[in-house]
Amino acid sequence: MLTMPESPRWLLSKGKVSEALQVLKRVRDEAHTVAEFNEMQDHIAAEAHLKKATIKDFAAPWIRRLLFIGIGVGIVQQITGVNSINYYGTQILREAGFNTQAALIANTANGIISVTATLVGMWLLGKFGRRAIFLTGLTVTSIVQCFIGIFSMTLSEQAFFPYLILSLTVTFMAFQQGCSAPVTWLIMSEIFPLRLRGLGMGTVVFFSWIANFTVGLSFPVLLASVGLSKTFFIFAICGLLAVIFVAKWVPETKGRSLEQLEQSFKNYKKSEATN
Repeated sequence: MLTMPESPRWLLSKGKVSEALQVLKRVRDEAHTVAEFNEMQDHIAAEAHLKKATIKDFAAPWIRRLLFIGIGVGIVQQITGVNSINYYGTQILREAGFNTQAALIANTANGIISVTATLVGMWLLGKFGRRAIFLTGLTVTSIVQCFIGIFSMTLSEQAFFPYLILSLTVTFMAFQQGCSAPVTWLIMSEIFPLRLRGLGMGTVVFFSWIANFTVGLSFPVLLASVGLSKTFFIFAICGLLAVIFVAKWVPETKGRSLEQLEQSFKNYKKSEATN
């Protein structure tokens, strides 16, 4: 983080024009630098006359849509059940048939693949669109959860069953941490205009953590009451709903500036009003 530059938009808002241009040249090709820099300057000049963002700004229809998408993305990240494995991975593996010591050791595979997949995810973000990565991650994790549910019903007596569940949880974490997780935080930060980003992100993250708390609290109750199979079927259904939500509501943000995104959201509301 010590080597990371300041945001060019923040530098412009502080009057540091030359520094902002230099930072932008580091992250954009020459063909787009000047156009985007001028767009930033115009936008920040226009925002300079506006008051500091407050909760009242959420009354604007296009901002409410942004908030709806942001909260939805934050909740989607949680209801697919990632933190059930993060928090209770050892318990899941014990339910699958590992003894306590073996479950503790085996669960390190989920941690190792999570770190590795995150690094791969950083590379993917530079190569593919946000929506494609997000939808791929959600689709595969939902399928994996279906398999956990099916195999828990049909193969639980087999000697290889614990290793099968371990391989499925590792696969789940690979696609969750390599696809869904990095895109979640990126989209939540990219959709809000600069003036509203602090308030918007704070609101979205609040709801994301509420969803996280709910999943973390309910998972052991579900596991004890309905068992491993039905619990993961519930997560698979949540995953399907997440896929539908992202496909219908979440915009592509890759290759688009904050100013372009803001204008597209405003234009969306105008076109909706004229139809």
